[in-house]
Amino acid sequence: MNPTSIVYHSASKTLELGYASGEPVTLPAELLRVYSPSAEVRGHSESERVVQTGKKHVGIESLEAIGNYAIRIVFDDGHDTGIYSWAYLRDLGDNQARYWTQYESELRAMNGSRLPAIPVGQWTPQ
Repeated sequence: MNPTSIVYHSASKTLELGYASGEPVTLPAELLRVYSPSAEVRGHSESERVVQTGKKHVGIESLEAIGNYAIRIVFDDGHDTGIYSWAYLRDLGDNQARYWTQYESELRAMNGSRLPAIPVGQWTPQ
């Protein structure tokens, strides 16, 4: 089912999809980024999937319609290769709790963090 409206809320960094059938679906930019359908993130099989770290504060720079079946999202970290079909966006919205749980489990298993890494060498001792 195609959304009837798409609104990005920059303050909360959420993408709101409206549907004729009822309540809107709200997706955090972070969830969209870490579950990007791009080959860079997903790989070519589940075993090649790359768990994304440090994306807690990621935002969306722009959205581009891809025909009448999807959007391409450009994130402020430079990622722009994912094509999000309407069905995939709906799945992310309907199963958001499961996706968050999976993501947090994967981060724990790899001792990763949602917070961006701070390069140690960026400061010079005084």
